[in-house]
Amino acid sequence: MKEQAVIHNTFVIERSYAATPEQVFTALSNPAKRRRWLFEGQNHAVESFEMDFRVGGHERGVMRFGPDTPFPGTLFTRDGDFRDIVANERVVSACTLAIGEKRISISLETFELLPTERGTDLIFTYQAAFFEGSDGPEMRQGGWRRLLGKLDAELAH
Repeated sequence: MKEQAVIHNTFVIERSYAATPEQVFTALSNPAKRRRWLFEGQNHAVESFEMDFRVGGHERGVMRFGPDTPFPGTLFTRDGDFRDIVANERVVSACTLAIGEKRISISLETFELLPTERGTDLIFTYQAAFFEGSDGPEMRQGGWRRLLGKLDAELAH
């Protein structure tokens, strides 16, 4: 039997933030804030970033991997479209990730914001098709846990 070419996976990450749903939504929707927590990092440089935050709007970030990575100098691209937005409640986007010219995954990402006495509970649901050469579901989930930690740091500003 031939090895499976596409791996499908869904995971859910829940986080609590000491910030209002409005503040969390702003970190998801404001281009400068979103760029900081989602695109900037130590192991890569942001080559370009653009975002049109509206239903049907597009987001594109291009990063270049640093020298201490498995793909030094290679471009990493995140291309997405915002599919559903409810202010202070929900953001849903469909995204394609590529390393160089090779697509490694396509995903549906849902951020749900629930008000609490302490601030906001965020429920992040990630549904993806991973292609050959991708990092795979376990590494991607770990990556999103780190990113949502960066979101926490962004909210502390």
